[in-house]
Amino acid sequence: MRILVVGAGQMGNGIAQVLAAKGHEVLLNDIDEARIRAGIDAIAKRLDRDVEKGRLTPEHRGDLLARIDARPHFHDLDVALAIEAATERLDLKLDLFRVLDRNTPPEALLASNTSSISITVLGAATSKPERVVGMHFMNPVPVMKLVEIIRGIATSDATFAFVRDLATELDKTPVEVRDFPGFISNRVLLPMINEAIYALYEGVASVEAIDTVMKLGMNHPMGPLTLADFIGLDTCLAIMNVLHEGFADSKYRPCPLLKQYVAAGWLGKKSGRGFYDYTASPNGTPVAAPMPVR
Repeated sequence: MRILVVGAGQMGNGIAQVLAAKGHEVLLNDIDEARIRAGIDAIAKRLDRDVEKGRLTPEHRGDLLARIDARPHFHDLDVALAIEAATERLDLKLDLFRVLDRNTPPEALLASNTSSISITVLGAATSKPERVVGMHFMNPVPVMKLVEIIRGIATSDATFAFVRDLATELDKTPVEVRDFPGFISNRVLLPMINEAIYALYEGVASVEAIDTVMKLGMNHPMGPLTLADFIGLDTCLAIMNVLHEGFADSKYRPCPLLKQYVAAGWLGKKSGRGFYDYTASPNGTPVAAPMPVR
């Protein structure tokens, strides 16, 4: 099957990798060639590690990469499915869905990897809302098994069944979720992360202490502040804003410290600084960044 993936960043290149691994032809799109190349390079590095560890042969690595083509424009998109994996901004996603609606075949399905934005709203921006669906992969995509399948109010049974079966083919576990802000994963996860940030903001405990309590006391594989850095603090803030606006409930109010970090450009691992400093240690191990003066 020929599939377009819009967005070559962390999520998009992961989606492209798992699709290509199952033999699909993937067109990888982003705003310029440099970003697409960076996405393909990220895939190549992951595959190199798999070859080194004996999980993949060099021949399979080459075949997989050969199935991913750079597509820096929206012309000639003869695809069965387009998966949008752009930044978590409603205005951007609406623009993309309008463009995809105009430039894909009428029978093509349009899926969004959004982690919080309404599929109904995205579908309403197109001429075929019955063919619009949410397909929320987890990060890192090649490793994580869950895919939330979100039905908008107009999503057809056939569209839902198609992406559900595709997720299963990709060795993922599809879970049907209704179209509410944050769906299930982020409606539960992000308030926990936000509360951990409040605990830090209020001086209840240090970064290391908060993460250690949740790892050792709750058996989480990583602490909530480490996870926030991994997700990206700008993405965390965007999701909290969607929850706060969507439910009009003060319990979803983003922590002021989260807003400050995003305003400062301290976005987590991708920027080199978040709740941890990813540039301070010579061996690459992050250390807790000092709290700003309040």
